[in-house]
Amino acid sequence: MVKLQELLDYTQQLLAVERYRDYAPNGLQVEGKGEVRRIVSGVTASLALLEAAVDRKADAVLVHHGYFWKSEPAGVVGMKQRRIKLLLRHDINLLAYHLPLDGHPELGNNAQLAYLLEAEIDNWFGEQNLVAEGRLRKPATLAELAERVGNALGRPALPLGDPAKRVTRIAWCSGGAQGMHYEAALRGVDAYISGEVSEQNAHIAAETGVAYLAAGHHATEKFGVQALGAHLAEQFGLDHRFVDIANPV
Repeated sequence: MVKLQELLDYTQQLLAVERYRDYAPNGLQVEGKGEVRRIVSGVTASLALLEAAVDRKADAVLVHHGYFWKSEPAGVVGMKQRRIKLLLRHDINLLAYHLPLDGHPELGNNAQLAYLLEAEIDNWFGEQNLVAEGRLRKPATLAELAERVGNALGRPALPLGDPAKRVTRIAWCSGGAQGMHYEAALRGVDAYISGEVSEQNAHIAAETGVAYLAAGHHATEKFGVQALGAHLAEQFGLDHRFVDIANPV
């Protein structure tokens, strides 16, 4: 068991939260119990994840995608009201970490993807240095890499480019970072990987020769929150369970 404030202070320092200019508040978003024994983690604080946390008698829910985004309506109504009402009714804390959980060099989504892809990170670039760049330990064709990514993430990856293209150097950024494809191409990588895909990525791949792999927003962001939850559980002797709410996107 750990005091909530101690858990928050530790996590804020661990993830270097103050370094990031983010689109939503990082840390405690909805306050519940003052002490934490059980954590349920997941990618997004959906109603289904919160219901799973209630079933597991969690004291805190730890997510990558929380609430109060700058672009969303401010009112606590409809879907948001039902989610927050459930948290308050059961005195459950909601902890959310967005960009800090993408960028952490060990626990972050992009660092965790490096382990899964068997890649060595040798550089970071892009907005707030969130895009990883490195080399595959086992070079592959684009078709082989797409299969490797799909197997690692548990869902098919969409490749754009020549299936026979040899891939050694890659860049990647989890989630919705398809807009960094051209900048990655200018750096001379063989392929760029992100979660989502846009119409322009097909043209960039064709005209630059730098392949693109769309691996799923949810799928590319499952691993950072798992790693963080496991780390906090070990650090403070907590019970931690990751709940994967299936999402095809």
